[in-house]
Amino acid sequence: MRTSSVRRTALAASAAALALLVTACGGSGDDQDKADEGKGKAAPSTSAAAPAKTLTAAELEKAALAQSDVKGGKVATKLPATDDIAADQVKSEDAACQPLAHAQAGVAQGEPAATVKRSFTGDPVKPSADTKPEDALLAALDTEKVLINLASYGGDGAEQAVQGVVAAAEKCAGGFKATLVGEPMDVAKVATGDAPEGGDEGAAVTLTVAADEGVKAPAKIVLVRKGSTVVTFSAVNLASMATGKDFEVPADVVAAQVGKLG
Repeated sequence: MRTSSVRRTALAASAAALALLVTACGGSGDDQDKADEGKGKAAPSTSAAAPAKTLTAAELEKAALAQSDVKGGKVATKLPATDDIAADQVKSEDAACQPLAHAQAGVAQGEPAATVKRSFTGDPVKPSADTKPEDALLAALDTEKVLINLASYGGDGAEQAVQGVVAAAEKCAGGFKATLVGEPMDVAKVATGDAPEGGDEGAAVTLTVAADEGVKAPAKIVLVRKGSTVVTFSAVNLASMATGKDFEVPADVVAAQVGKLG
């Protein structure tokens, strides 16, 4: 792919709704799975248990990812407006697919009691001095951008949040169209993968998104529920937006965040 084409693709991605992930992924870090395509088991069943405590916003802040929890990359505790998307700024043409659009935008499902957001930006690999310009550009873009949303719920709200995303992934397997902050998002297909470990239940979903130059690029969603709290990870890779190549959600980031929930 030509260097100019790669640059246009990255810029188009950041100008569109996916900018919430592919732009800076926000601010300073001041405090601080690969979803296999096909029909995987998105949400494992769990045994009955006593109702879990609904965490307050202050408790979610303490449980949210901090810079000291990761070995590399940058954790932002204050998100810019481009990353901090509100629920009413996300609209799916098919109401059945709305949970996926919300998850991709880093918006909590349903009506949580409290929410806290973080973002993570990985460290790109620095190319060698003799690398071709277009390869150097792709190497600089080859890093994951992840929005992290922690949401606590009363009653069975947390379970419903995960189940809603799983149901949407099944109903919208053939794709859907949505607008995020007024920008169109065209999803060609939706595939579920194996649920992540470490929580009471979870889901892993890959959206194949129409990008620039006819590229079909992966965008990934991982949800993990622990008790009454659901953590949503929404990730893209800048280089993948230009090439369409697959990438993995940083497993260490997921593990670090889920581990802080106890």
